[in-house]
Amino acid sequence: MPLDPAKFADLLTGYCLDVQPGQQVLVRSTTLAAPLLLELQRAILQRDAWPILRAELPGSARVFYEHARDRQLDEPPDIAYYEARKAAAHLGIQAPEDTRALADVDPEIIQRAAFGRQPIREITLKKRWCSSLWPTEALAENAGMTLEEYEDFVARALFVNQVDPVRSWGELHDFQAELIARLKQAKELRIESDGTDLTLNVKGRTWVNSDGKRNMPSGEVFTGPHETSANGVVTFDVPSSPAGVHVSGVRLVFRDGEVVESYAEEGEDYLRHALAVDDGAKRLGEIGIGTNFGIDRPTGTILFDEKIGGTVHLALGRSYPETGGKNRSSLHWDLICDLRPGGRLFADGDLVQQHGRFIGLG
Repeated sequence: MPLDPAKFADLLTGYCLDVQPGQQVLVRSTTLAAPLLLELQRAILQRDAWPILRAELPGSARVFYEHARDRQLDEPPDIAYYEARKAAAHLGIQAPEDTRALADVDPEIIQRAAFGRQPIREITLKKRWCSSLWPTEALAENAGMTLEEYEDFVARALFVNQVDPVRSWGELHDFQAELIARLKQAKELRIESDGTDLTLNVKGRTWVNSDGKRNMPSGEVFTGPHETSANGVVTFDVPSSPAGVHVSGVRLVFRDGEVVESYAEEGEDYLRHALAVDDGAKRLGEIGIGTNFGIDRPTGTILFDEKIGGTVHLALGRSYPETGGKNRSSLHWDLICDLRPGGRLFADGDLVQQHGRFIGLG
């Protein structure tokens, strides 16, 4: 079914952001998301709040990286701080014209700009926020689908193809609560699959039920592992495209929580620069377990791929404070390991997931 922008906008402003009268809601996207942006404007106004729309022109990110000077890379403008502080809620909508637009931009420049924007991100993370996506021709092509097929795929992932999307997200919340109840007493997690045998300590850390309030779509539970606990090797068999740079075939070796060996079949320069961005970039800030079986294949978009039911993802860099994680970094990069072909996840030696299916749940 076609993706209904009005139904999508109501889900984002209601269920995800819970927009209240008088609030200022900052919405960022590109002009390619115009159908959704117009419906978001309508939905926010109907909630007696202020929509602040920031729609970039396609290609503007590349122009920035090509022409920005030292100050523009290292120091966000004052107005960015003002908007971040004044907005009660922040909504980011991915809608790229070209998913590979930054493929030949120096990764060091991208990482430098990310480091410069870190104070803005820290302010935003303390507010109500949500990240989502609007289908474009480039995203559909990246996923190997026609635009019509991709819109249908996105609608299923968001549950907006269902009569009552909010009820469906509530049902997923309940399943994830059951999974968390099983995990929250565990000390050691172990991930096994082809090219992967990794152990992590999560004792005493808080598991978060990600049910669409921050990411839409969502469908994961996550926590922050102890910063010195990761030991072993992990191979990420789902490609990733951070900042529009294609990275695939990543293999990392951890010793006492730190990456000591790294390799990528594609995008190794980006991987190397990412690991060197600051002291926290070589450690894990998150382990997440995907539960959204409406997302049944990788599409090259991390927002969707990390939620695939039957996958596990690990984030290099910054922890989310609500998990109890203490790792600090300007980097937060989710890398995905698909357990569906034959992987297993254990909690204190008990099998939790095998071949992408949860054992004894649901």
